[in-house]
Amino acid sequence: MKVGIDSISFSIPKIHLPIETLATNRGIDPLKLIKGLGLQKMALLDVYQDVITMAANAAHKLLKNNPTIAPKEIAKIYVGTESGVDSSKPIASYVIGLLEQIYGPRSFKNCDAVDHTFACIGAVDAMQNAIDFVKANPTKKAIVIATDYAKYDLNSTGEYTQGAGSIALLITANPRILAFESQTGVATESVFDFFKPRRTVSKQAITGATTNEPWQGVLETEIAIFKDQPVFEGQYSNECYIKQIREAYQDFKAENDLKDQKVYKNWEAILMHLPYCYQGRRTFYEIVLDENPELVNRLAEDAKDQIKAFSKSEAFMQLVQTKIAPSEIASGQIGNIYTGSIFLGLLSTLTHFATTNKAITGKPFGFIAYGSGAKSKVFEGIVQPNWQSALPKQSIFDALNLSTAISFDAYEGLHKKEIKTAVIAPTNEFVLDFIEKEDPNLVGARYYRFVQ
Repeated sequence: MKVGIDSISFSIPKIHLPIETLATNRGIDPLKLIKGLGLQKMALLDVYQDVITMAANAAHKLLKNNPTIAPKEIAKIYVGTESGVDSSKPIASYVIGLLEQIYGPRSFKNCDAVDHTFACIGAVDAMQNAIDFVKANPTKKAIVIATDYAKYDLNSTGEYTQGAGSIALLITANPRILAFESQTGVATESVFDFFKPRRTVSKQAITGATTNEPWQGVLETEIAIFKDQPVFEGQYSNECYIKQIREAYQDFKAENDLKDQKVYKNWEAILMHLPYCYQGRRTFYEIVLDENPELVNRLAEDAKDQIKAFSKSEAFMQLVQTKIAPSEIASGQIGNIYTGSIFLGLLSTLTHFATTNKAITGKPFGFIAYGSGAKSKVFEGIVQPNWQSALPKQSIFDALNLSTAISFDAYEGLHKKEIKTAVIAPTNEFVLDFIEKEDPNLVGARYYRFVQ
């Protein structure tokens, strides 16, 4: 029995900042970001949007694209995210509440719901858990949602990689898009390459009081602070990325008894986690060289020069253009969406192949996922005969063409949360209505509504 992705949908913001605008205002050569990293635009959340609205909108589109599926048929809603808004209540439970505004009260009352968190690989974990569930219960269906907002400090080295978006997947038996049959390769190590810690500041520094008086309901001497922006070290994170994907790739070969095969050569497309558009092409050559050690002497004094030369070689760039570049198209116009990045690459690739009428039925796609902290997973999916029929009604490329560019001042105003009115009025979507601030039993509760 085959199990995998039966349908796919997306939700992306309606506004963006052109990378050239950011570069110009930050004193960076635009070509360094555009040509060097493949960046074109950064998708940005409007004031009424967050990871919950994006998740619910993606799930709603998924169900609208599959009108024969009733809510009672969805047994699981699993969310992968590293942008949770609550340390207890999961995004998945919010999504159920929002969907019930459309499909009726308690229409999802028998649906299991949970969030999965492991940096950018959480949605892969969510999908694999959903696949295992459907394998054990082939008449059941599950929805997996990746939803994230990649926000970095202004003027930081990660600022130009920001982005936002959500991808929803329908997981079923006999899927129309991809079936997953092979074993997964895994590599895990506890590191601090990128993380979002709970930070603290002394109460005295805020209040100026010399005694520990209550402040905003806090009795402790320290005030906890949570920031959407991560603590990270870019170069170290890149090294961790390379190490983990190489180890996971080798584990994939071992788990599937493929030690003597150069597996990547069989993959029609390669889907990698893309924290920025060209991350895949700027790291995958390490796996190619592992498979072809005769191409570079890693022990030689000029090993780094040899590796660099290979990464720019005609042979490797040909591999990039045929197997990796299709996944980069949407990434360059949206930015990093953390857990959704690898699935955005999948959607971009499928849309590109549909547009170019490429015959891919029966072909394997290779997935190389990564999450800081750190973990990599390598696995394979086989394209199914009816894959084109299950793509979104609106092309991801068409949606990106409708995005509105905003000014640099508006971007900084949104980033600092100084702008309180919508840049683009919402239509036919879920929006954040308000956050409770008065009722002591509901302080912080988030309320949403659907806008026609």
